[in-house]
Amino acid sequence: MPLLDSLTSVRKNKCPRCHQGQFFVTNNHYNLKHFDEMNTACSHCGESFVREPGFYIGAMYISYAISVAITTVGFWGLVVYLGVNHYLVLGCLIFIFVANWTLFFRLARLIWINMFVKYDPTQR
Repeated sequence: MPLLDSLTSVRKNKCPRCHQGQFFVTNNHYNLKHFDEMNTACSHCGESFVREPGFYIGAMYISYAISVAITTVGFWGLVVYLGVNHYLVLGCLIFIFVANWTLFFRLARLIWINMFVKYDPTQR
């Protein structure tokens, strides 16, 4: 199943083609010194992670979609359905975004490359 294969790659920080090599240099997205460092190619299958200049600009749209989804679900779920103070909810959402912006950065890039590189089970 293509969607499950992509989710596995995104969740485990693995190459979208073989699911063996690391996509980012470190698995710790809170390591602010190295959170954005990507390997140039997969150490197992050789798939290039540097597609072309500006390739990952499209990942901004994915990051935006993640942010909008979290904000919409959180705000509507807590304010409209549960009646929680909207200032409290917005404060919590801002805290969530500030605390996890490196995670959203990584998720967006991994999702973006998985849209263009498909899993190949023969590469395992």
